[in-house]
Amino acid sequence: MLEALRGLGYSTATALADIIDNSIAANARKVDILFKWNGKQSVISVLDDGSGMDDSELDLAMRLGERNPVAERQLHDLGRFGLGLKTASFSQCRRLTVASRKAGNLNCLRWDLDVLAACEDDGWHLLEGPDENSMGFLAPLYATQDAGTIVLWEIPDRIITPGFCEQDFLDLIDRVERHLAMVFHRFISGSRLQISINGKRVEPWDPFLTRHPATWSSPTERILTEYGAVEVRCHVLPHKDRMETRDHDSAAGPDGWTAQQGFYVYRNERLLVSGSWLGLGRGRSWTKEEAHRLARIRLDIPNTADAEWKIDVRKSSARPPVSIRERLTRLAEDTRERARRVFAHRGQPLRTGNNEPLAQAWRTEHFKGGIRYRIDTEHPIIKSVLEDAGAIEPQIRAMLRIIEETIPVQRIWLDTTEARETPRTGFAGEPPAVVEAVLAVVYRNMVLRKGLSPAQARARLLSTEPFNNYPELISTLPDEPSVKE
Repeated sequence: MLEALRGLGYSTATALADIIDNSIAANARKVDILFKWNGKQSVISVLDDGSGMDDSELDLAMRLGERNPVAERQLHDLGRFGLGLKTASFSQCRRLTVASRKAGNLNCLRWDLDVLAACEDDGWHLLEGPDENSMGFLAPLYATQDAGTIVLWEIPDRIITPGFCEQDFLDLIDRVERHLAMVFHRFISGSRLQISINGKRVEPWDPFLTRHPATWSSPTERILTEYGAVEVRCHVLPHKDRMETRDHDSAAGPDGWTAQQGFYVYRNERLLVSGSWLGLGRGRSWTKEEAHRLARIRLDIPNTADAEWKIDVRKSSARPPVSIRERLTRLAEDTRERARRVFAHRGQPLRTGNNEPLAQAWRTEHFKGGIRYRIDTEHPIIKSVLEDAGAIEPQIRAMLRIIEETIPVQRIWLDTTEARETPRTGFAGEPPAVVEAVLAVVYRNMVLRKGLSPAQARARLLSTEPFNNYPELISTLPDEPSVKE
């Protein structure tokens, strides 16, 4: 049975998160994780300063399924099945030792799968005390703490597999750090909990970038259900162009921008699901697409909702009950559409500061067969060229039509997907002199040929794409533009 339980699908990061859940339940304020490389004899330990366990509590904690998952729990309990400590540990190692100090008394028990496998009977032999070679790893608890618990993983055969080297071990530490920073970010962002790995403090990762001024956040909505209130708050993160490079790289999260979109399901502020559309959608379930990469939705459920939300043993999957799926779908549709607009327009507003529509060169045309993209001939600059074209107007219109019919849609889509960013437009990355040269031609035409006053021409440019992004350059345009052929 124990060998079978090892295949539940934990990663090292999710397994350690389960161990930390127990530390939080024990009111720990500090959790220290140690990764010690020694080949196949490498060790991972988790030490906390929680309330600890006496001998009977430790004996109960080391048993599999010591609690009924349908029994009523404390309001802030993070567990459910009574399996987390054991299944998470066995998924990574063959020897699990737990030592705990409470009221000055020290207790220690261990499971050793090799000992069980060698036994001739069918007994569940829970061993007392640490292995004779493991005393040194328990020293921090023995020597310095009045209360607390240490969980020790030895013989990590599911981690140290053939070909696994020290660099892989270091990479594993980085993945664990990123995962814990995400799962417990609401605990470690304040002073409630401090997590460190090999002495380095884990900093919180906020999936929603709530402190960035360009992040859009909805009001929090409470949905009342028979198992308690569910809270939902939708967020659309800023476009890459609105963020510093360091902030953009950090906001991508452990798995990258596209993978991190969707719902973030929390129970008692502990993250269960990080980036999933939860099987929602119209007709078929939504998939993760580049266009919606900026959409992230925080969803808080009470611990009385585990059964209805189908929370699994690993605390890594959830599925909303039928009673609220429609409401969640509508909220997600709105957020996805907002995210799509931000992604498509690089975070730029579609209206000017005076709430006037922004003149755009391209428009989307919907028809029965799908959509197509057209050049908007009402765009002030395009319209001006057509009006002055005279005899060659038909040629210009033919040229525009050829451009419309040969947009490299598939190539743009592939480049966007593979490069994980939107192709550069709007003079992005160009030196100011390039923008100034084009701007000067358009401005001169507006004033000298179309009869607009300098003030009117500047106002028109401020509401015309792509010059709306360069108000500083527009403000420097002269009141009397020079005449040039």
